[in-house]
Amino acid sequence: MAPPAETLLAWYDRHRRALPWRALPGERMDPYRVWLSEIMLQQTTVAAVKPYFESFLARWPQIEDLAAAELDEVLHAWAGLGYYARARNLHKCAKIVAQDYGGRFPDTEDSLAELPGIGPYTAAAIAAIAFDRHASPVDGNIERVVARLFAVEESMPAAKPKLRALAATLTPPTRAGDYAQAAMDLGATLCTPRKPACSLCPWIEVCAARALGRSEEFPRRVPKPDKPTRRGVVFWALDAKGRVLIRRRVESGLLGGMMEFPSTEWSQAGSPAATAIKEAPVAADWSELPGLVRHTFTHFHLELTVLAGRKARGKGLWCEIDRLSDHALPNLMKKVTRHALKHL
Repeated sequence: MAPPAETLLAWYDRHRRALPWRALPGERMDPYRVWLSEIMLQQTTVAAVKPYFESFLARWPQIEDLAAAELDEVLHAWAGLGYYARARNLHKCAKIVAQDYGGRFPDTEDSLAELPGIGPYTAAAIAAIAFDRHASPVDGNIERVVARLFAVEESMPAAKPKLRALAATLTPPTRAGDYAQAAMDLGATLCTPRKPACSLCPWIEVCAARALGRSEEFPRRVPKPDKPTRRGVVFWALDAKGRVLIRRRVESGLLGGMMEFPSTEWSQAGSPAATAIKEAPVAADWSELPGLVRHTFTHFHLELTVLAGRKARGKGLWCEIDRLSDHALPNLMKKVTRHALKHL
């Protein structure tokens, strides 16, 4: 029987998915496109990423173009894709590559990993796919494939180091980039979390989980704890001209650098609306709107009460409501906007 890598590459050459950042088998990809796609695909589906990827390339076709953009422009273009630290690091990385590397990405895992937002997986993916280095990127799809191939009994996430080590033993000395993409595609299209299409898999004859009849049991996972619910109050303040008050969040942390409507701290205890008025950013005639704005982040659920303030008076950034789309508002704040306009 052919070695696993050779078998998988033969399958990949026949079934390669037509994705906008993919090169033909055997061809190297533009490092800028590989980097951009891999950053966007972190914890995000291909279907969600594709329009953003194409929009970014149309607006900033070269990394120097992205480096020259304002952070606000990048955050605004990223809005809706989530995990906004990725956008901030994307912009920082573009500036460093443009200024310190003459617009050319370094071509080794170690040097790539020194750039903002590029961790071990992304460094390996760029090195393999863009530069054909002998590197072994391991994403969620590849973790699942390897866990099943070797029937790894350890539970996630403790099993991750073992899975990375096993994956590295499979990477061939040539066509490392094609092999990495083939393994990703195998996990995305056949070796899926539920009801894997084992009968179509090129590795069916060597898969330990398949031989045991336990494919769906791998990778093993410790049950996740329930997400806590945090609560807070958000202030929809309108001045005499009908403009709404917005502000920028600090760059570090959740939704860093994005624009928002002022709010209290989000905590599990929450803040009663009557008490929260003491924390209002400006003076106004405040009233509580009916209902809640609900949103779910990776680690918690959020419930926000909206306090609407009329005839608001004070210093700050006041924005006409029909110009809110000019600002980098995350989806949560778009929900607040819809809720406020519905009830006012």
